[in-house]
Amino acid sequence: MLRFILNKKPVFWLLLAIPALLMLSRFFSGDVLAMDMLHPTGEWSARLMIFAMILSPLVALLGPKPWLGWLVQRRRSLGVAAFAYAVLHLIFYVIDMGNLDDMLAEFWALGIWTGWAAMLLFVPLAITSNDASMRRLKAGWKRLQRLVYPTAVLVLVHWIFIHNNLGPALVHFIPLALLVAARFFLSSKFQPKGA
Repeated sequence: MLRFILNKKPVFWLLLAIPALLMLSRFFSGDVLAMDMLHPTGEWSARLMIFAMILSPLVALLGPKPWLGWLVQRRRSLGVAAFAYAVLHLIFYVIDMGNLDDMLAEFWALGIWTGWAAMLLFVPLAITSNDASMRRLKAGWKRLQRLVYPTAVLVLVHWIFIHNNLGPALVHFIPLALLVAARFFLSSKFQPKGA
């Protein structure tokens, strides 16, 4: 019964939205300020992006497993949810800054422009995360989706320099780096098809 419920797309999307709904509820109730929402929205965006990215290396290393196949089928949803949290992160940033002049004044700081660049790369990834785009772009779709790798690097740099703290960012990104490296160095016959 639980598996049947989780297989419903609206239920899966609701699960992905729960952290955002809780954060928005706290913000609109006045419990927190926009600046308090910057870190959690950014962290959820990074977590979901990383989770979507580790699925292919896991399949390549572990072979086809039912639970991995189930997640691979929902990888695009995870990626779009990561983008949605990034948009929420951006909205809270704009609210917190309050005006364009202050935003422009700090734009060239390493921790800031890398966030904007990551967002810029995130847009085409999210827009094309659908069946129609896969059919239209054909082989080009996979090439486009590889933009997620430079996006992840930009997100990592953004995180490190915004918080001036290497530790928390690395805790999230080291598993991804290790899995991608392992997939690169260890050949495997198990390659997931685009999900």
